[in-house]
Amino acid sequence: MSRHMDPANLLQSKDDMKRIKYIKALAVLMVIMGAACTFTANKKNEKMSNDKKDWSPGSYGYDVEFFAGKNIGTIELKDPDSDAAILVVPGYQGRVMTSTAGGYEGASYGWINYKLIGSGVVSTQFNPVGGEERFWLGPEGGPYSIYFGKGKTQIYENWQVPPVLDTDPFDIKNQDSGQVTFEKKATLTNASGTEFKIGIERKVSLLSKEEFTSLFETEIPGGLKVVAYQTDNRIVNEGSQAWTKEGGLLSVWLLGMFNPSPTTTVFIPFREEGEGVIVNDNYFGKVPADRLIVENGTIFFKIDGKFRSKIGLPPGRARNLCGSFDSEKNILTLLWCNLPSEPMEYVNSNWGDQENPFDGDVINSYNDGPVDDGSIMGPFYEIETSSPAAALDPGESLTHTQRVAHIQGDKAGLAKIVDLLFDLDLDEIAAKFSSR
Repeated sequence: MSRHMDPANLLQSKDDMKRIKYIKALAVLMVIMGAACTFTANKKNEKMSNDKKDWSPGSYGYDVEFFAGKNIGTIELKDPDSDAAILVVPGYQGRVMTSTAGGYEGASYGWINYKLIGSGVVSTQFNPVGGEERFWLGPEGGPYSIYFGKGKTQIYENWQVPPVLDTDPFDIKNQDSGQVTFEKKATLTNASGTEFKIGIERKVSLLSKEEFTSLFETEIPGGLKVVAYQTDNRIVNEGSQAWTKEGGLLSVWLLGMFNPSPTTTVFIPFREEGEGVIVNDNYFGKVPADRLIVENGTIFFKIDGKFRSKIGLPPGRARNLCGSFDSEKNILTLLWCNLPSEPMEYVNSNWGDQENPFDGDVINSYNDGPVDDGSIMGPFYEIETSSPAAALDPGESLTHTQRVAHIQGDKAGLAKIVDLLFDLDLDEIAAKFSSR
């Protein structure tokens, strides 16, 4: 979530009206392109039959029908041996819009901005359509930002999400029943005037239960349903000049948007042996103590969609696995990302002047809430991960890999997984903010 994003400014202003006809035409073209590449894997899977047309809101089937009704092309990846599925939209940069562990009648785990998508409005600044994992690039702010023009004051009115991260569809490179790979080329210029010619490749893979067990090194107890997927996100220096700190560097930035609740808690283990700040909680003003607890090697963050706040972990503190738990719906979400074996620098996305443009965070979490005028975009919550700064010679590449899993069902089974992976008590996680 952008540090200075204001939901009240997300729809077009009067200055956009001259361009609306062009933008709407572009949107129609994107829809046509997306619809042309719609693909459903494992069509013969009887467990995932989509004959019903009146799925209830909150279900995966409802979301599949929503996009179909808007003529927005989607790709479904389905597990032939379970009810797991993910919904991917090529026109939205190959983002995973949502997923389910329970088939079309099961819960849909991603947050989707139905109002914005349904309006048909396409902003020239930013289109927050949602989705539980989207591809972006950093840094957002500072002297090497790719979201502000050279010489522009870094305020919301001048903030511009590059089309390649917002309105440009990604091209399908290849696909089969379990994965789809997208590609895109772009040229971006940062706030210091450095030009980047970038090749992007994004592979989205649905993971089987066996793959989940192997990669997360845990068994799935009986009474649980799981959906898991992995994305491999590669950027290539397609130019003739090296990318250097002096001109600014880029990073892969993955943002996941999920549905909050008063009973949801994000928990993020950290390295107690690390040096310096444990958690950065000053993105939108310091997070109150009744919403953020740091103890015994774990950060606990209250997620209710009622208080706008964000936290981040620096590279010296971050571990590669974190999660969230909704104790009412018994939904455990796991998020893993690859971390470098040696210390590396991360881009700083804070807006405006910076003391160190390479003193950024690795893992972030955001809780949505009303802004000053009472408006709210969601509510939703985010868990985000970033790659190290990409100092690449021509032809070199950097890949950032992330895995997301949702596990739902028997609480005792979920507790076993949390104990094994985090050495934490699930009941204690659920009770962290119950009396605060």
